[in-house]
Amino acid sequence: MSNQFIRRVAALRAAMHQSGLDSVLLNPGPSMPYLSGLHFHISERPVILCLPANGEASIIVPELEAQKLNHASFALEAFTYSEDVSSWQAAFTAGLARLASMGARRVGIEPRSLRVLELRFLEGALPQISLVSCEGAMASLRAKKDSSELDLMQEAVRMAQDALKATLPHVKVGVSEREIAGRLIANLLAEGSGGELPFQPIIAFGANSANPHAMPTDYQAKKGDLILFDWGANHQGYFSDLTRTFALGQPSEKLRLIHDTVRASNEAGRNASRPGVPAGAVDDASRKTITDAGFGEYFTHRTGHGLGLEVHEEPYMRAGNDQLLEPGMTFTVEPGIYLPGEGGVRIEDDMVITKDGARSLSTYPRELQILPA
Repeated sequence: MSNQFIRRVAALRAAMHQSGLDSVLLNPGPSMPYLSGLHFHISERPVILCLPANGEASIIVPELEAQKLNHASFALEAFTYSEDVSSWQAAFTAGLARLASMGARRVGIEPRSLRVLELRFLEGALPQISLVSCEGAMASLRAKKDSSELDLMQEAVRMAQDALKATLPHVKVGVSEREIAGRLIANLLAEGSGGELPFQPIIAFGANSANPHAMPTDYQAKKGDLILFDWGANHQGYFSDLTRTFALGQPSEKLRLIHDTVRASNEAGRNASRPGVPAGAVDDASRKTITDAGFGEYFTHRTGHGLGLEVHEEPYMRAGNDQLLEPGMTFTVEPGIYLPGEGGVRIEDDMVITKDGARSLSTYPRELQILPA
């Protein structure tokens, strides 16, 4: 096992002992490759990785995916099943027999990932267990990125920024949001992004940019429109998530004002980010700038969210969140102002907490850029 995975599994087991957990059971999702190096997709065939607090780990997989286990970062006892659905429960019972024999009672799971499909097989194999959420322990491990993870995220940012640069020359009067979304996705892939993007890019022109989670439509850009891009790339499973807002030709003074306000809010949130500060303080700083400018009611979401193997993870930059920021934590700062029927502005950067402050992984200019109409 590499030193990286040794540290991660040891940290999880320490958290398990502290929480009184006999084991952690993981199905496909970000935590599985984080701990084991194994990648499986959620499908109709269940997969469960069993990491006991003590002893050898085991995994339950379909026969057709057993070869993937050659790439596991540590020794695993494999229990496979065939296409015969009636054999699946026997594989779960055999794979979890050691937990049953040791009298395991409290077992950690990730409730947002575990499906009823796996749950029923677990209940059949371990009828006496109590399933307890281990999401807090997993989040505390994954929230603090090491240097290798930060390198992957930095490259995901580079891919995203370069893909945007290649796309902007195609934004002209008469081009549709859908067409620009297609070009951006093609450019992301050309820059080396994994095909599983963090999310489908949000490309919103004109009044559509006032919808924070707009979907690309056939709306065609007009002179004076705001042009909002919210997009990201995937580098070896680690994501970037950025937003920039442009204008196609000269915007109205009101739209220019909200862009200036959001840019100041983004800067305030970035400047408030440092070790020992509650995550909520980042939201407070960004929100105060927008509220003081008279647009508070039009900032309708939290300031940011954690980022890494998931596009939304701990920590969350929202009001009242007392979680203290620590070196290695990565998250977005993305304030916005959304004026219904007129347009919206969001400026989003990917941040990492350092020993004595914070650093933005993203460097694309935040000033209002006027695209030629």
